[in-house]
Amino acid sequence: MFDPKAPDYRPGPDLWASAAVSELAPRSVATSGIIQPPVHAIAVWRLLEVASSDAIRSRVAALYPKLFAWHRYLVDRRDPEGSGLITIYHPWEGTDNSPRWDAALARIAVGPIPPYARTDVSVVSADERPTTAEYDRYVWLVALLRDARYDDATIQRTHPFLIKDVQKSAVFSAACRSLERIAELVGAPQAECAQIAGWRERSCKAVQEAWDETLGLTFDTDLITGKEVRVATSAGLCTLLVPDVDREIAERTEQTLFGPDFAGAPDIAFPVVLSTARSSPEFRPRAYWRGPAWPLSNWLLWWGMTQRGSGASAARLRAPNLALLSRPEAHFAEYFEPFTAEPLGSLDQSWTAAVALDWLAPQPGSD
Repeated sequence: MFDPKAPDYRPGPDLWASAAVSELAPRSVATSGIIQPPVHAIAVWRLLEVASSDAIRSRVAALYPKLFAWHRYLVDRRDPEGSGLITIYHPWEGTDNSPRWDAALARIAVGPIPPYARTDVSVVSADERPTTAEYDRYVWLVALLRDARYDDATIQRTHPFLIKDVQKSAVFSAACRSLERIAELVGAPQAECAQIAGWRERSCKAVQEAWDETLGLTFDTDLITGKEVRVATSAGLCTLLVPDVDREIAERTEQTLFGPDFAGAPDIAFPVVLSTARSSPEFRPRAYWRGPAWPLSNWLLWWGMTQRGSGASAARLRAPNLALLSRPEAHFAEYFEPFTAEPLGSLDQSWTAAVALDWLAPQPGSD
């Protein structure tokens, strides 16, 4: 959703033209034509855990049908084949300039695109952001989605960027567990509760099947080539988010998380999870999702470990993240240079402040 109070943001809603090409797009607010990871039910359930009241429970009851419809869309439209894995159409639907997408983007032939402006490189240094060549591909993919009128069936037949995203799928599986709890709380029909449980189980199984024992990571699948995307990033740790994950898989993944490619990388300022593996040839310590540490991603992995009862590992990740953020110069930055702990991206970032608050909050079941 685009903020009408920020009309100079570019690329803006005119690039997407959502309402002009799709009857399903809202008319009251300008939107893009893509999705984000389905963390909504996780957030709602977390609010109920830490701040439940009659007013909040009433609000959640009103939100539940929308949460259920959101999950149903992901199942029906983003996984019509029933694989348990969600398909993404654009790098902006996940981790923007992550090296996970490099091979898929490299084979895309960019057609004519009009000149466009970028707000991001006017706010932060260009060495932190996607390159012009990458951005040209992002804009071209938007043009293709717009030409397809954001119709999922058309996109899945014609689009050149179709990835089964394991991280988004693991988030979905975890969100289904939260949605099950919400459904029970609000007295949802039993048929809906059963559907949600089925979605969770299918995604849980699919994410675990995408896990690689040798590297202790889970990998995406490129639907255009049919091949696994074997690029080591923090997204590959996503099995830690999956409810009822196999114990051996979870323990091996934790070893990877605290190992030399991520939180145990040599010479990093704080032992927190890097966005791309330290040994990866694509590792760049200042470049957005190619190396910097994101508190948001660290929180998600911490939360996953708390859910499966891995308290010691969760505490081992929480402490250095709070130490990183507690410094006066940290400014609740969007992400951090791993070796110097320099704050990068936007400062005073609401995502970072939110996860810091949650790390500081009493945990359910604690004294």
